[in-house]
Amino acid sequence: MTVLRLIHGAAALVAAGSLTVTLGTGLADRRDALAFGVLIAVGELTRWSDSRGRQAAPLGAAGSLSYALLGADAGRPSQHDAAQVVTVVLVAALLGAVPHIWAGRAPTVDHLARRILTVGFAAVCFQPLYNRGVFNSWDGPAYALLLLTLLALTSLCGAILAAALAHCRTGWPFGPLLREELRGLLGIGSTVVATGAVIALAVAVVGLWALPVFCLPMLLVQLSVRRYAAVRATYRQTIASLARATEIAGCTPAGHARRVAALSLAVGRDLGLTGPELAVLEYAALMHDIGQLSLVDPVPAGATAALPAAEQRRIALLGGAVVRQTGVDAAVAVVVERQADPYPEQPLAARIVRAVNAYEEKTRDAGPEGPLRALEELRLGTAGDYAPEVVESLARVLAQPQGVRERVPVRRTGLSDPAPGWVTHG
Repeated sequence: MTVLRLIHGAAALVAAGSLTVTLGTGLADRRDALAFGVLIAVGELTRWSDSRGRQAAPLGAAGSLSYALLGADAGRPSQHDAAQVVTVVLVAALLGAVPHIWAGRAPTVDHLARRILTVGFAAVCFQPLYNRGVFNSWDGPAYALLLLTLLALTSLCGAILAAALAHCRTGWPFGPLLREELRGLLGIGSTVVATGAVIALAVAVVGLWALPVFCLPMLLVQLSVRRYAAVRATYRQTIASLARATEIAGCTPAGHARRVAALSLAVGRDLGLTGPELAVLEYAALMHDIGQLSLVDPVPAGATAALPAAEQRRIALLGGAVVRQTGVDAAVAVVVERQADPYPEQPLAARIVRAVNAYEEKTRDAGPEGPLRALEELRLGTAGDYAPEVVESLARVLAQPQGVRERVPVRRTGLSDPAPGWVTHG
């Protein structure tokens, strides 16, 4: 939490200092400040949370970065400084965040802190040097390359901040979180960088009329990304509904698949899985018991961990066959099929699902001492049944505060659960 306080404290200092300087000197280029402020506020109004809990506001990010790197308006050199850039971005972001705060969509503090620090970094790197005339001799490709380089560095700083904020909030390892953020830069992040550079260059040539023209492609991209996120959310809901079939049929207790999926995701995060690997793990954990639908005689309480190894493999193969017929990714079927194999032969996702499923079954109705006894049994089973690194990761996850452990995976699974999912960075 020390890092979290440092980030929030740094953002607060930058914001307070910028406001003080701007109030003391007054606004320069008020038309530019108003136009970019409106653009940023609209971008924040259209902010949304994706299926992984990220706060996504690509239009607001592009507008903020382009204002930070704005050097001229229709050929006339700009007069604003870095403090004014931060002030305009802060005020516009706060205005755009009001509906989100009113609707209870949180958190906004992390999103604002990241936005202030990244925009402040870009503005400090560019505005003082531009106002001193350092870049007067830079024109054409050299000037465009300069803007792209500054935007790339700013995006890298933003990825580091986002990973640090997520690490502080969730306790997940920093390295995998940073890799996931960097991977995200290749998608919508590259579009934000390109749009920010194009807007800054276009306004310098043709003036503020360039804003609506060059923001339209970003709006279309944002709409496409939101539709894609909606499709993925529907896909998750479909898989969750399939997973509930075993509960409806009375093969497994209510909520078993959801609990296994949530805990598996936490273990997967702890072991460094990211992106597509976590998606496969989530889907396989949700559908790990679906093979029980093919059984003539149901397993008592759906507890497969206590069955003989041969019977476990038979149910796993039946489950894999069912998953393949549903059209779900073949990688999910492989994990479901191999969850009962000896752990040295299993992929990591199958090892996680097997250990977490056994833990959930052993702690069911086991009383206050159940979790400790279950972990001890899993540790004793590391000689052949359960992967030692997975069992130790499970122990670390269970040692975390219960609020963190339960909140984090819910948003990713897309299931209807009364616990609020924690939303990550902006």
